[in-house]
Amino acid sequence: MLKEFRVFILRGNVLDLAVAVIIGASFGKIVTSLVNDIIMPPIGLILGKVDFANLYVDLSGTPYPSLADAQAAGAATLNYGAFINTVVDFVLVAAVIFVLIKVFQRAQAARAEQPAPATAKDCPFCLSSIPIKATRCAFCTSQL
Repeated sequence: MLKEFRVFILRGNVLDLAVAVIIGASFGKIVTSLVNDIIMPPIGLILGKVDFANLYVDLSGTPYPSLADAQAAGAATLNYGAFINTVVDFVLVAAVIFVLIKVFQRAQAARAEQPAPATAKDCPFCLSSIPIKATRCAFCTSQL
């Protein structure tokens, strides 16, 4: 059973998937940082110096000066600012994946459009298919 497991793990598909998951997780961290540290602060500034990460609704009925204070007190909160950040994060990841897939599809289409080099030609006498380098037709023995 251990041998079967080792064969399973060493198959190319499993290793490719593992690499994809690791790169995907790292990419997700980069996009999250992009959203939280670069995109959302200017948007918050434009909307009146709003920090989206600190937007919340207190459900406990006790007013708190900040989200951190409410969470430290154990109050129930709806953190809609964090939700907005997550939605923007998702939209950016989806857009980047969409662009990458489009680029990949165009590259595949360009590669598919290139004709394969000819390896055969037609004999002008009998119209049989013969190799390009042939000097005599194998079917009608005509000199080419």
